[in-house]
Amino acid sequence: MTKPSKSKTAKPAAPSTGRRKAVAGIPRVKAVATRSAADESPYHHGDLRGALLKAAENVLERDGLQGLTLRAVAREAGVSHAAPTHHFGDLTGLVSELAAIGFRNFNVTMTAAGATGTTPLERALARARAYLAYARARPGMYMLMFRTERLDMTRPALREAADASFAGLAGVVGAHQDGPVVATALSLEQAAQIARAWSLVHGFTMLTLDGRLGDILRRLPEGSDAETLFVEMLKITVAKP
Repeated sequence: MTKPSKSKTAKPAAPSTGRRKAVAGIPRVKAVATRSAADESPYHHGDLRGALLKAAENVLERDGLQGLTLRAVAREAGVSHAAPTHHFGDLTGLVSELAAIGFRNFNVTMTAAGATGTTPLERALARARAYLAYARARPGMYMLMFRTERLDMTRPALREAADASFAGLAGVVGAHQDGPVVATALSLEQAAQIARAWSLVHGFTMLTLDGRLGDILRRLPEGSDAETLFVEMLKITVAKP
């Protein structure tokens, strides 16, 4: 009589170490962990709102206002297409917050320039040169700041920054008059002086950005440039009563 064969007890499987043993003839391949869309972004753990605004400025200066879309900004920042909408609502919200940043930086530049002169005239000319330099360094941002039809001027950040910019201009005009100018309650003469000063500076700046002064600049004495022409124009207009 034959003895029944003993059944072999199955050994428990060894705990997985996450590594696959190499099979004969097949090289071992390291497992690659998948990453979520959020992980692909360098901003998923930081200031995403600030990163989107910086990306928007990059797109604006590179591609112009016509190229500034929510999708373009998301692509520039390396985030999902829904991210700009989540933070700004729509394109108007995004460009309005971007313009607010432009005005704040502009105001800082104007304040610093206005502190360099010793007389009202020197300070006014320093601010004017800084105005032109700011626009030439950031043409896309400068153009956006004054495209009010594309902006929501009721947004607090933009309204505050734009008002501060106007107050700075009013202060320059007031420095050439007997008393300070109250920006919220102008006389007709004060308003005319402010409009005159801004028209000169803004008009020249726009002509420069549009490349419309090339013919005049070619006729200037050697060593002269757009800023030389700009300062001389201001001296014979704003500087003289």
